[in-house]
Amino acid sequence: MSRRILEFVPASCALLALGEPTHREPGFAAIRNELVAQVVAGGFRSVALETDRVAALAVDEFVRGGAGTLDDVMRTGFSHGFGALAGNRELVAWLREDNAGRPPADQVHFHGFDAAMETMSAPSPRPYLEFARDYLELDLDIATWAGPDERWSRTEAVLDAAASVGNTADAERLHVIADDLHTVLYTRAPALIAATSLNEWHSAAVHLSAGLGLLRYHRQAARPGADEVRWTTLAATRDALMAQNLLDLHAIEAPRGPTLVYSHNLHLRRNSSTMTMGPMELTWSGAGAIVGALLGDRYRVILGSLGRSDGLALGDPAPGTYEHNLHHRTDTWDLIEATAVGTGHTRTDVTQEQGYFPLDADIVTASDAILHLSVGRAPTG
Repeated sequence: MSRRILEFVPASCALLALGEPTHREPGFAAIRNELVAQVVAGGFRSVALETDRVAALAVDEFVRGGAGTLDDVMRTGFSHGFGALAGNRELVAWLREDNAGRPPADQVHFHGFDAAMETMSAPSPRPYLEFARDYLELDLDIATWAGPDERWSRTEAVLDAAASVGNTADAERLHVIADDLHTVLYTRAPALIAATSLNEWHSAAVHLSAGLGLLRYHRQAARPGADEVRWTTLAATRDALMAQNLLDLHAIEAPRGPTLVYSHNLHLRRNSSTMTMGPMELTWSGAGAIVGALLGDRYRVILGSLGRSDGLALGDPAPGTYEHNLHHRTDTWDLIEATAVGTGHTRTDVTQEQGYFPLDADIVTASDAILHLSVGRAPTG
């Protein structure tokens, strides 16, 4: 590595997006951890990962000196299985150690900006709405309208519009309740914050936002239509929630310093995202496209690129590809200005199983820089 990440961060930057091109290559998380230390030394005071924002509240409390063990927080504080990743464990441990020497106002916060939803399932909004209800000390029956959690979380509730709960009378009633809770949370904010704390109020707001996001996602899942249209809409709905969370985090954290946002390239790129699912080709505006349009130069983008990974059965990039243009620059990894990448074509030696999304002209031209990892570290087999 020859260049430091802060060379790519102008004073106007409030959200710095750092992308990985596949979740299956641990080398990117290891590099991310090195870069986190650099940006924290340069004034960043928060990190946001592609994981459930509600679950991440426990991680934030832990890294700022809260009770519990590292094992516990890695088990409960992450969604999508990301708590089992060594790179994330190392990041959480480092943040707690670094924060131990800082006054509370200067500590680095940890956030998630996703929801606890998978491609083919999404949980019930019940526990999120009940959390907000309990904070507001209201006597509202939510469980009866929500019914068993399994009716929401089962795969059929997303795959089959007819089997979804999202467009039922019960779901509509829950949406009305959630809207009312949202109104009360804000109209009573001064008294609530005085009686509890700003952190507790924010926690209730995060839970309520998650519940509303899940209701919207399930409502989209209930709309019939061609598979390609339905899946595109669901992908867009999830990314819209991600964007909302990032904008909320920006409003909270900007007075203390910029935020490093780490996720898959698909969610962070400034232009439309494209993904193949079987015979379907999905194209939608990801969180980065939404946030970039709203924040302009305050949103900066560095996206990931991979040369070879024996563990993923990804060979050396062919001559003429964007990855090949970068591959000869370093034996390890490096940051390269996007304008210095040059022209090329998209590599074709990838499979859906690898989860690797190769560089293309749209990615390169709409990025500020590319993080290229020459040789991956994924274990074989």
